[in-house]
Amino acid sequence: MAQQNQTGKEGESEARVYLQKKGYRILHSNWHFHHYELDIVAQHGHELVVVEVKTRSEAPLLEPEDAIDGKKIKRTVAAADAYIRYFNCDMPVRFDVITILRDSSGYHIQDHIEDAFYPPCL
Repeated sequence: MAQQNQTGKEGESEARVYLQKKGYRILHSNWHFHHYELDIVAQHGHELVVVEVKTRSEAPLLEPEDAIDGKKIKRTVAAADAYIRYFNCDMPVRFDVITILRDSSGYHIQDHIEDAFYPPCL
């Protein structure tokens, strides 16, 4: 496995532990459906929370959250729509971003941005 992929997987694992400590119930990790993927799907209270996890190594050229552009938002929203239809979910959906930095001492949650973005208007 490429180092980049391993870094991402370990970052997602850190994000799951972090969310569980905050009272989130993890429903799925790395959920795939056709060409869609969601990093983490959780329930917090009465909300379905779709979490995009961005992990970067020391001294990244871009901040992790800067990797979430309009195209990524559209794909994430489409994947969430597929998830909702597949599991017949009937609850409000929120899109969060968790950014993680990896340094010589391990992985560190940098930020948890709740309601990081909203579905674009079509």
